Amino acid sequence: MSIAEKFSLKGKRALITGSTRGIGRAIADAFAECGAEVLVSSRKAEAVEATVAAIRAAGGLAREFPLHVGSSQGIESLVRQLDDEGLEVDILVNNAATNPIYGSLADTELSAWNKILEVNLTGPFLLSNALGQRMSARGRGCIINVTSAGALKPGDGLGAYCVSKAALITLTRVLAKELGPQRVRVNALACGLVETDMSSTLFANKKIYDDIVGQCALGRHALPEEMATAAVFLASEAGSYVNGEVLIADGGTVI
Repeated sequence: MSIAEKFSLKGKRALITGSTRGIGRAIADAFAECGAEVLVSSRKAEAVEATVAAIRAAGGLAREFPLHVGSSQGIESLVRQLDDEGLEVDILVNNAATNPIYGSLADTELSAWNKILEVNLTGPFLLSNALGQRMSARGRGCIINVTSAGALKPGDGLGAYCVSKAALITLTRVLAKELGPQRVRVNALACGLVETDMSSTLFANKKIYDDIVGQCALGRHALPEEMATAAVFLASEAGSYVNGEVLIADGGTVI
């Protein structure tokens, strides 16, 4: 197998949560370009439809699977639909995330805390367990949890978000150890500051933005496409011996 072939995802089927914009959309586009059939998943059905149409227009393979990751019932329904349609998922990317607040942990209300954990941690836990069991039964599969450099070096005002992403790293390592014997790899992609709608508040505040970029060795923020190429490596045969790891793509902030 050539190096180029090792990066191919042809014949694979990937479910990517939160894949209608930002990092998730970039990963969906990259996976489709590399030959995978992408199961586009996000909370808003119209956004899912538009993303699927765009991927197909570009020559890729895609299907619609609307999902609110913070809903356990929604996850159960999606997994049941996959089983009913006989769709085997080879790659799961837990990308969907939320951060409805900016402030200290002391100022974080329980409702906000619960919402963050439901989407950023409980959703990936439920999806990884359900699809991980099916991958294990087939003796192959890959799970990628999109986390944050903030999990390793917490940023000011992002306390609850950073806690949830740190827990996601531990979930990654536990699953890697439990599923590895069945040839299912589980890794995390820790992103730095990326230009997305979700991080727009940080970009809008010059002081906060300059402080974050000032800590980055490359002295700049990232584009979603730069996270997508890292995800392709983790999902493909190019990363076949990488398991239980955290690939930090933050331009040299956590050094």
